[in-house]
Amino acid sequence: MKNISWQKTIINKRHRQRLHGHKSFVLWFTGLSGSGKSTLANKVEAKLNSMQVSTYLLDGDNLRHGLNKDLGFSKKDRKENIRRIGEVAKLFVDAGLAVIASSISPFAKDREAVRNLFPNGEFIEIYTECSLKECERRDPKNLYKKARNGEISHFTGISSPYEPPEHPEIIVNTEEMTIGQCVNKIITYLMLKGYI
Repeated sequence: MKNISWQKTIINKRHRQRLHGHKSFVLWFTGLSGSGKSTLANKVEAKLNSMQVSTYLLDGDNLRHGLNKDLGFSKKDRKENIRRIGEVAKLFVDAGLAVIASSISPFAKDREAVRNLFPNGEFIEIYTECSLKECERRDPKNLYKKARNGEISHFTGISSPYEPPEHPEIIVNTEEMTIGQCVNKIITYLMLKGYI
């Protein structure tokens, strides 16, 4: 940007990681509404916390109460929603934290733009795979019912598309696996790859 330069600081990400005693990274949960993203994100954060890992959870719904409350659900607003979550995640990773971001983030291009904010290996995409039929059966917030009744427009899976990740780092199928199994798969990945 014109007339703006990056201000260098004495303390950087490596200093903060050393202070926390672990690497910093983002776990990006994506999937349909009702696929189990928020439940899993909460359980993974609790597990990491019990392992003395410094975390912060960015829940897509919660962010729409504050940072993103001015955004609707048009394609343009969804793109901006994901961009903002990605930028906040980047700040927290720079702060040395393990960031858990849970958002439908339906468009592959938007998720890829967030991935590109991070050095290689700091962005871990987790696809909470679950069929639309099962997500509708669960319908924890009655959103599918409202979407089918025409009360909600641009609803992912009904009147707006969801583009599943082609090459996520982790896939957890929440129809076939228990929450505990999903959490164990994610934590095992982090341990084997040396993140924690």
